[in-house]
Amino acid sequence: MVQKEEFPLKKVCIICAKGSLEDVYASLVLANGAVMEGIETKLFFTFFGLDAITKKQMNKLHTATVGNPAMRMPNGWAFPTWMGGIPGVESGVTSMMKKTMEQLDIPTVPEFLEMITAGGGEIFACKLAADMFKLKKEDLSDEVKDIITVGEFYGLCSGQGTQIIFT
Repeated sequence: MVQKEEFPLKKVCIICAKGSLEDVYASLVLANGAVMEGIETKLFFTFFGLDAITKKQMNKLHTATVGNPAMRMPNGWAFPTWMGGIPGVESGVTSMMKKTMEQLDIPTVPEFLEMITAGGGEIFACKLAADMFKLKKEDLSDEVKDIITVGEFYGLCSGQGTQIIFT
């Protein structure tokens, strides 16, 4: 049995800075889980994490095959990192991953974003990163509430019972 803490989690602020399929989904799953538990949820996408909320990129995320020590072959053997550099391997691995996620009825990125905001969660883009990549609000998912500075995001994350998670 899970015991309630003296200071329960009231708010979670998740920062997604990576744009690989597995990193983006980690942020989305954590955010959706928090929303479902009634925890105030705020998501902040920065640097390559912006791909997850950019209309032209959100459905084109890839699984990282090079330099990913957790990659395994279907038989459980380690996936040699050099294999990820072979043309077509990353696309094949990404395709297999997306097919498995579809079979498990895992929501797509746009569906997850809609679920999170429908549950009361808020999604923000980093102003510095958006400026670097020359992105405007209209380039982003309609679920993005605003483009804000990191200082503004931290201001939204203040308060007792708040946890900041960096994925």
